[in-house]
Amino acid sequence: MAKPPANHGKQWTPAEVKQLKQLAQENTPTRVIGLKLGRTEDAVRAKAGENNISLKPTNQSPYNRRKP
Repeated sequence: MAKPPANHGKQWTPAEVKQLKQLAQENTPTRVIGLKLGRTEDAVRAKAGENNISLKPTNQSPYNRRKP
């Protein structure tokens, strides 16, 4: 079984939420955000959902809009 992350079970601090927002805006992958914050990928997704933070990449074209 994998070792739990450093912040497993701890409350999120306002500084961590702020860092989550910034990393999400920089299109950082969810797994990497989790590693940087010492959280699981599921915890990152849950906190992003609670705070209306979009984890979707912002610099990619939709599938049907690519120019040849």
